[in-house]
Amino acid sequence: MTRAFLVFLLLPALLPAATYSLTITGLGGEADFEQRFAGWSADIAKALKDAPGTTAESLQGDSARIESIRAAFGRIAASAKADDALIVMLIGHGTFDGETYKLNVPGPDITGSDLASLMDSVPASRQLVVNMTSASGASIFPLRKEGRVVISATKSGTEKNATIFARYWAEALNDPAADADKNDTISALEAFRYAERKTATFYTAQKRLATEHPVLEDTGKGEGVREPSPANGYGLLASAFPVLRLAEAAKVDDPAKRELRQRKEQIEQRIDQLKYQKAAMPIETYRKQLSAMLLELARVQAELDK
Repeated sequence: MTRAFLVFLLLPALLPAATYSLTITGLGGEADFEQRFAGWSADIAKALKDAPGTTAESLQGDSARIESIRAAFGRIAASAKADDALIVMLIGHGTFDGETYKLNVPGPDITGSDLASLMDSVPASRQLVVNMTSASGASIFPLRKEGRVVISATKSGTEKNATIFARYWAEALNDPAADADKNDTISALEAFRYAERKTATFYTAQKRLATEHPVLEDTGKGEGVREPSPANGYGLLASAFPVLRLAEAAKVDDPAKRELRQRKEQIEQRIDQLKYQKAAMPIETYRKQLSAMLLELARVQAELDK
């Protein structure tokens, strides 16, 4: 199959076909990560809930075991057709031992190769995987394939700190401003650029050295780049891959929801700053402040979920 033909298949204007989305949220390990991972997953689910033509499923907690993941892919494979699209999004902690990438889930972890095989089993010819975990750059090699867009929160498996890229990917799907060309569709490239820019700004604002560098690979043979462009040959497939077609109600941004999203981001940034300062404060002070912030975050999340 030629690249030109694949691009033809991806043209949004020619896509009455279905989109199948699967979000997998792994283990948090700590209460604050568990809560924030669940919140980002909920934000993605909310964005996709009423998206025209999209069937969305989310696995988290005990339902994110490898057996349940395989079953979910089996259901999609049984329904999807060749002209449909598949979107897989991973939230959580990832690991890389120098050879194998793994997503931490209850029970045995799922590897990048496992995920690639499951995606290969789905007949949908248009595929996107967004790996938003730590060490996710190590999953690019097993996942990359002609006709598949691969986005990772880190540029390599050696960037092992917890990531915040998922926060801004979820935000991109809920913010009409992410639709840069105003065609009522948020493409994979638009969502990537939005989230990558916000991630970089986060570290600058916190005056911290960036420990994650999101990259995009859509050639089927590269390592991914931070700035896809015609000059480097990346971004062509991603620009034509619709992640979310905006429903009429979503085209006009709700000021109240925008304010809540801003409050949520501010709280999460305060949590990140607190964790960064943890070693320099009494543990009971840290726990008390963290508990208060998590409670405040839960209240804002509940308002967003209404």
